[in-house]
This record gives sequence, structure tokens and C-alpha cells, in this order.
Amino acid sequence: MLNSIHIKNYALIEEVNLQFNNGFTVITGETGAGKSILLGALGLILGKRADISSIGNPDEKCVIEAHFDLTRYNLEPLFNSEDLDYEPQTIIRREILASGKSRAFVNDTPVTLNQLSALGMNLVDIHSQHQTMEVTDVDFQFQVLDAFAENGKNLSEYKNIYTSYRKKESELKKLIKQKTDAQKEEEYKSFLLEELLAANLKPGEQEQLESAHDTLNNVEQITEGLAAAYQTLSREEVGVNEMLLTAKIRLSKLSGFSPKLQALNDRLEAVTIELDDISESINDLAADTEGDPTELARLESRLKLFFDLQKKHQVVSVEELIAIRDTLDEEVQSLTNLDQNITKLEREIAQSKIELEKIAVIITGKRRNTIEPLTEKLQEILSNLGMPNARFEVSLSDSTSFLENGKDILNFLFTANKGMRAQELKKAASGGELSRIMLAIKSVLSDYTQLPTLIFDEIDTGVSGEIALKMGHIMKAMGNRMQLISITHLPQIAGQGAHHFKVFKEDKQQKTTTGIRVLDQDQRIAELAEMLGGKASSDAAFDHARQLLN
Repeated sequence: MLNSIHIKNYALIEEVNLQFNNGFTVITGETGAGKSILLGALGLILGKRADISSIGNPDEKCVIEAHFDLTRYNLEPLFNSEDLDYEPQTIIRREILASGKSRAFVNDTPVTLNQLSALGMNLVDIHSQHQTMEVTDVDFQFQVLDAFAENGKNLSEYKNIYTSYRKKESELKKLIKQKTDAQKEEEYKSFLLEELLAANLKPGEQEQLESAHDTLNNVEQITEGLAAAYQTLSREEVGVNEMLLTAKIRLSKLSGFSPKLQALNDRLEAVTIELDDISESINDLAADTEGDPTELARLESRLKLFFDLQKKHQVVSVEELIAIRDTLDEEVQSLTNLDQNITKLEREIAQSKIELEKIAVIITGKRRNTIEPLTEKLQEILSNLGMPNARFEVSLSDSTSFLENGKDILNFLFTANKGMRAQELKKAASGGELSRIMLAIKSVLSDYTQLPTLIFDEIDTGVSGEIALKMGHIMKAMGNRMQLISITHLPQIAGQGAHHFKVFKEDKQQKTTTGIRVLDQDQRIAELAEMLGGKASSDAAFDHARQLLN
């Protein structure tokens, strides 16, 4: 509940501190006194966007701070989901700087407006005059019906499955589209893949084939050159090997005379051995090198295949062709995987439908069982509010598809007059009647669910006299179960409040300001008398005011 609110430099309010209590509180004041200013300040605490024009003195910042007792509201999960530290006694502060910048804090931790709004909607429900039309909204009507039916747990379970179900349906549509698109290219991609698979490509093969091709294509030149080189090295008496051997013999005779000569002899020995090995290798290679027209033709055919594939795919190496082959293989294979994933999702969706159907049946059953007692309760309250012929006709029909809150289509009809056909609420009820219907609904909800602090902003519009008094009795009874605040112009309702604030304007130092004060018993009598008979209240007005308070 709202314990207190401190407002400084907001619109016409210079600074006020208000302490609130549990139960039914009324706020009165002349039209234009500033009751809407109080609601505007509270709206900023609840996450509404700030306007620099809200600052009273443009040279100072505007500060609004509210203290809430959260012990009864089970809001720890919400604090956790919004990454906020939970405190049973929570402080929310909003600051609007002269520059127009706005800051918000929850328990001194900076928060975003989205976080503040998510928290605020669970703390205070401000019901303004235009929000009375919510009663004509189907979603609101479902909320009322489900609250009365105690469907909260079932709806929570249903919505979790429904969210997953809808996500899977979306995924299935995407996969089916992917499959359709893939099928259009599958034939061509399969042809390209088969062509590359048939080529049996291997990394490094092209370089090896090109080397072998160069050898076979120049076999005569190679064999002639090898023979000449071998003759140069190995010819008797004049060959390089023979001449090197002579030099080695002479140097070996000198090697014992100094280490340097020995080192030269060792080096020449190594060269001699290496040159002999080179000669043998040249001779062996010459013997093994011979022309092979068949192998040459095979190599040329294989290389032509590589070049043709590289030209088709606009690459320059076998390795790039292999990468393209692997990609095509994955794409063609993915179509098979798509089929598997589609089948898997279809099974999961079918199972979700079974689970949703099971819970939806329970939800519908509880709703149907609730319709009669709910309408009877509402009609009883409305009868006491001067609508004895009010009649609701509430029915459920089956939807062909799953909806966010079950499989029901709700038909919520109303008539206020005997003998008249029931119609949609927005067509059948006047503004004053809608106000009474909303009050009746909120009264019923307060019995079945833990409502946040509820603020009625002139919900009594369009009613007066005895009906207003009965509305006041209902609000007083609601105040026994929750914190209820009502802004009203009707003394019949103001007299039912356990606590009473008055909003007023006054001129101070050539400036008009809005003030708010708590009224004691005598001040309440005077205020009610003024509401009944004007500023020049008669003794009868004062007597009537005392009667209202008693």
C-alpha cells in the first residue's frame, strides 16, 4: 500500500508531505483546485513520461518520492525479473531537472522508465473517468471472469505452453518456407554436387599432375640433357669426377702438414661423395624417363577437367572446388535435415495442442460455472445502486483456434431496462451506468484477488443522491479489504471515507499554489456542508453533513 508521498516543485505544488492509511480515503476540493495535479505527480512515480512544463520553479528540480509497504503483494519475483533489490518498505523517487532530464530510483537504485512502469502497475491502479470504458473491453471482461473463477494458476500454465506453441508454429512456417525455396534450387545444386563428387578431387593433386605433365611433355629434351650431364661428370680421364679424384689424391698427401689442409681435404672428400651420388641419380633418372603418350593424354584430360570446373565455378584451384563441393553437400543435405526438423516440430506442436486442449477445457469449465454466480452478484450490487432491472447475459462459445487465454469467445451483453434486448455494454449503458458497473466489478474483484492500491478519479460521475450514498457504502466496504482512494465531488461518498484530504488553492506572495491537508472531524463537517450547500452553508447543511459522517 501507499504509505506516503512527498511532492516538491511540481506544477502549482511548492511542497507537500502526505501520509496515507489503509482503508478508504477520500480527496475533495473545488473544481480546478489541483486534484489532477496530485494524480499527475503520482503518475510520474508509476513510470509516466515527464514534461519539463511540470516543474513549478524552473530554477529548481522537481522531486516526487513515494513510500510503499509491499509486505502483502508478493512482488519479489517481479523485482528479480527487473533486476532490482527487493525491500518490503520500498521507496520510489522521481526527479525532473531544470534541463528537462528525468531520473528515477527504486530504493536508491537508478531504474529505467520501463522498469518503473512494470513495478508501478503492480502498486497503484489509477482509475480515471475515461478508463471506465475498460469495462466494455473483452480482455478486461475475461480478467473479471477468470478472477472470479480463480483461473489464475490454470491460465499461467496455459500461457506458458501457448507461448512455446506459437513460437514453434512460427519456426515451422520458416522451415517450410526454407524447404520451398531450397526445393527450387535443389535439382541444379544436386547436379553441380554430383559433378564435383565424380571428379574425386584431392588437395594438391593439380600441382602434382601439372608437374608430371610437364615432364612427359618434354621427355626428349629431359633425356638428352640428363645424358649430356652424366657424360660431363663421368667421362673417363676428362670427366669432372675423374678430375676431382686426381685433386683429392694430391690434397690428401698434404693433409698431414696442417689442420687447415686436413679441413680442406675433408671438404673435398664430402664433395666427391656428393658428386658421385649426383652422377648415379642422373643416370637412374635418365633410365627411368621415357615417353608415355597414354599417360600424357590421361594427365591432359584430368587437368582439362580441373580447368573446366574452375572456370564454371569462377575459382583458380582444386582446393576452392573442394570447398564449393562441401558447401553444396551441406546445402543438399540440409534439405533432408529440414524434413527431419519439420517432422520434429510438427510432433511437438501436436503435443502442445493436446496439452493446451486439456488445460483449455478446465479453464472453460471453471468459467462456465462462474458465469451465473458472477452475474447474480453484479446484478445484486447494481440493484442496490439504483439499477434494479440490470441484467447481464454472459455466454461462451468455442473458438476454432487456440487464443492467448484459452479457446473461448466471450459474449458479454447487458441491459439496464426491463423488456429491452441485451446488447454490448458500450451500446447498452450510459456513462453513469458504466461507472456503477465498473464499481460493482471492482468491488467483486476485491473479494477474489489482491488488488494494488486503487484510486478512483471521480468514478461517481453521473450519479447523485441515494445512489451516490450507496456507492459510498460499497467503497467503504472495499476499504475494509484494501487501500482505496477516491477523488470525489459528492458529499455522500466523501462522508464514507475513513480519512479525508482536501485540495485547495491559495495565493501566496502574488503566486497561486495548490495545497493539500488532512481534515479533522470538525473540518470534515465544514467541508461536507460546503459541498452540500455552498460556501454560505445553512444549519441544515451542517446537520446533513454530521449525519453523513455518522
